[in-house]
Amino acid sequence: MQLVADVGGIPGKDCNGFCKYCYFRKVKGIKTFGCAQCLPNKIGCERCSKGVAESQGNFKAPFEVMNEVQTSLMMNMGRGGDVSAYISGGGDISCYPYLETLTEGLNQFSISSVLGYTCGKGITDSDIATRLINNGVNEVSFTIFSSDPKLRKEWVKDPNPQEALNACKIFCESIDLTGASVIIPGVNDGDVLRDTCNSLEEWGAKGMLLMRFANTFNEGLILGNEPIIKGIESQPVEDFAELVKQINSEYKFRVSGTPLCDPETGGPFAIAKDENEIFLQFIKPITGEATIITSKIAAPFISKIFDKIDNENNVNIVAVEKEIACLITKEDLEKLDLSEIKDSVIIPGRSFVHQLDAERILSADGVERVVGRGPDTLTVDGELSIDMTDENVIERELEDFNDLVDAINFFGMRRII
Repeated sequence: MQLVADVGGIPGKDCNGFCKYCYFRKVKGIKTFGCAQCLPNKIGCERCSKGVAESQGNFKAPFEVMNEVQTSLMMNMGRGGDVSAYISGGGDISCYPYLETLTEGLNQFSISSVLGYTCGKGITDSDIATRLINNGVNEVSFTIFSSDPKLRKEWVKDPNPQEALNACKIFCESIDLTGASVIIPGVNDGDVLRDTCNSLEEWGAKGMLLMRFANTFNEGLILGNEPIIKGIESQPVEDFAELVKQINSEYKFRVSGTPLCDPETGGPFAIAKDENEIFLQFIKPITGEATIITSKIAAPFISKIFDKIDNENNVNIVAVEKEIACLITKEDLEKLDLSEIKDSVIIPGRSFVHQLDAERILSADGVERVVGRGPDTLTVDGELSIDMTDENVIERELEDFNDLVDAINFFGMRRII
């Protein structure tokens, strides 16, 4: 059983300053978007305002985090098994001043610790890695960016890049470490990326997550802060997927990518692959009629799946220009051609669109459409699938697509008799 230990923190403030490529850099203020968690007649809640900017609050005191973990543990009593705490926050958790105190306290309750994504920018002495391991830390996700300390200093803004790299090495040698790197074309790709992977493999890393750099609104910068870096174009997503596959083939450790792809599981949308077509028989029959609105990247995969399971063409897939479905906003919906939209519409469950806005925008042509929400996810992103098997991913996708079909059948009005 894994519990969440949220230590708080604000990007840019509680991380020794923004990385040069940080998603949150240049955010001027907090925008209210609207989402599924808002009240029915009020646009805006914590998730779609402070939450999306990860600016809920400063670092918490260790006793406050411990109390939250203990409360969560009590609520999950009876589930059995080993207990671990996933330590995360809005800042860089290596900058959390009470990290050693917190992990020591958790260890006293026989709760091991997993360090969520950290750049290691708070590490001034690499020996902290040994102390954290002795405190029960058994897994780390470490955004290394590059094993070249000069590049880390310039791009990660790491004041002690060599100490952070030394700590990364100690973690690799003793516990499970998954490296991560946002790939900036012409900066840390090519030979630089392979040098980094060589170091991680030599040290004993468990895996490597490659993350495509986003620099425009359509790529996911919805906080009014585009471009993060002027003059740099993001790698085409298809080329990025090929890079992930190539790196995975060259190294012994597991390599995955986001938004594409995981070569080992076939994700995202593993059930769209021809060799996995047999699993589509486990998706429920479609008895409703609806349009599914999704992202530019997801649309081809979802279309391929429905081409195989929707024999009567009850469902059509419409893509917005946004590449990530959970980052769709009302601006994306406003650009759609409503002549392509059926009377019932399913939008992504986690999209940042309030129900009032969705209904207003999607009925702007005078057709009063029914707008429903699909499940939060339809597949498993490479950040999660890197720790999963292909069977795990297929099982999750079948669950998600059955939830989607339930939404189509419920909101889709028409019933086939």
